[in-house]
Amino acid sequence: MSQLNIYNTLTRKKEKFEPINPPFVGMYVCGPTVYGDAHLGHARAAITFDIVYRYLKYLGFKVRYVSNITDVGHLENDADEGEDKIQKKARLEEVEPMEVVQHFTIRYHDNMARLNVIRPSIEPHASGHIPEQIELVEKIFENGYAYESNGSVYFDVLKYNKDHNYGKLSGRKIEELYETTRKLEGQQEKRNSFDFALWKKADEKHLMRWNSKWSNGYPGWHLECSAMGMKYLGKQFDIHGGGIDLQFPHHESEIAQSVAAYGSEPVKYWMHNNLITINGQKMSKSLNNFITLYELFSGENSLLKKEYSPMTVRFFILQAHYRSPLDFSNDALLAAEKGLQRLIAALETSEKLKTSEKSTVDIKKIINSAFDALNDDFNTPIFISFLFEAVKMINFIRIGNETITQFDLEELKKFLNASVFEILGFKNEKSSDTDNLKLSSDLINLILNIRLDAKKNKDFATSDLIRNKLTELGIVIKDTKEGFEWDIN
Repeated sequence: MSQLNIYNTLTRKKEKFEPINPPFVGMYVCGPTVYGDAHLGHARAAITFDIVYRYLKYLGFKVRYVSNITDVGHLENDADEGEDKIQKKARLEEVEPMEVVQHFTIRYHDNMARLNVIRPSIEPHASGHIPEQIELVEKIFENGYAYESNGSVYFDVLKYNKDHNYGKLSGRKIEELYETTRKLEGQQEKRNSFDFALWKKADEKHLMRWNSKWSNGYPGWHLECSAMGMKYLGKQFDIHGGGIDLQFPHHESEIAQSVAAYGSEPVKYWMHNNLITINGQKMSKSLNNFITLYELFSGENSLLKKEYSPMTVRFFILQAHYRSPLDFSNDALLAAEKGLQRLIAALETSEKLKTSEKSTVDIKKIINSAFDALNDDFNTPIFISFLFEAVKMINFIRIGNETITQFDLEELKKFLNASVFEILGFKNEKSSDTDNLKLSSDLINLILNIRLDAKKNKDFATSDLIRNKLTELGIVIKDTKEGFEWDIN
C-alpha cells in the first residue's frame, strides 16, 4: 500500500503524512455552533473528517479525535460585536440559552448518527472550558500580544505581525486587512479594526457571563478551539480541520493565539473542506436555498423532488473530492441513490458467485489502484470509481464472461466490505428499506419473466411495451441466451 499524502493548507502542497508521535494521531475539527438544525454544509464537514478518522484507524493509527460544540461567544456575522447567536435564539424562543444548546445538540447528534458519522473521542463544550480560555488570554497578555480596553481584551494583530506572520494560513496581508475589515459598531475599543476579541465584557442583557480579572464577560469565538485543542491534544498536534470558510479569520487567529502564548505552531497539517453550493450559489437562508438535513431526509423543502436517505446523502458528498466545490441538485442526488444501490447489489451478488480453478480478472490491480487514490489526499471519488470497476468485474463473473478463484473471490469480498462499510462508512439502511429493495427486485424479475413468456409466444407488442416502460423507469435490460439481465441506470 502506498504512503498517505495530505494536502496541507498551511504549506499549500501535498505532504507525506508523518505524525508527531506515531502511532498516536491527534486530530481536532471545529464543530457546530448549536443554534439551529444541521444542514448540508455541516454534513460535508462531518463526513469529510469522518473519512479521515476512519481511514487513519484502518491504517493502524491510534487516533484521538476531538470536535467541539460551540455554545458561547459566537456573535452575529462572525464578528466581535452583536448578539451571541445562541442567546439571540434563546431570546426569540423565550427559553434559557442552554435549553437551545441542549435541543440542537441532540438534533445534531441524531443527524450525524443517521449519516453514520462516528462520534469523536472527545466532544468538549466551549462553556465547559472557561478557565482554560482565561488562562490562555492571560498568557497572551503576559507576552505582550494583547491589550485591555474597557474591560474587553483584544489580540494585537499589528504587533504580532511584526514578530511573526499573521496571514500565513490564508495568504492575507495586513495591508489588505486595513482595506477590507468592516467598520462595525463598538470597534472604537480596538487599536485596529482587524484586532480580534479574546475576552468580551458582557453588557447587562448578556446572559452567559463569567468572572475574570478584566471584567464579568465571556470568551471570544476564536479562543475556544485553541484552548480545547491544547488541553486534549497538547501544544502541538497533527491535524486540524474544518470548512474553508473557517480558514480566515478563525483558523488564522488560532495559529496567532498559540504562537503568541507558547511560541510554537499548534498544528502540523491544516485541512479544509470546500463548500456546498446550490445552483452555483452559496447556501444561505437569505437566498431561500437553505436545506437542513431533516428536510433532505423527509423531502419537506420546495427545492427537493423527493426525500433522500442518509446513505444517499453520504454517497453524494463522497463523490466529490473534499477540497472541491460540490453543487447540490436533485439529479445528482438521484444519481447517487442509483449508484449506491448498484454498489450494495454487487456486494450481495459477490456472495453468490461461482468460483473456478483460474482467475481471468486482476483483483490486485483494482485494490492497489483504489488505495493509491485514497492515499492521494483522501480522493474518495477516484476510490469509488475503482469500486465500480469491481462492480463490473462481479457482473462479468456472474454472467460467465470472466472467472475467479476462491482465493481471489475472498480477497475481493474482503476489499469491498472494508471499503464500503469500514472506510467509506456506509451502512445498510433500516430493514424496511432493505425489504423494499428486495421486493422491488423481485417485482422487476417477475415482470421480465412475463416479458420473456410474451416473446416466446411472439407477443412482441406486450414484450416491447414492458421493455419501454421499464426503460422509462431507469431499468436497463439486456437480453441473453439464458433469458435476461437488468440493472438500474
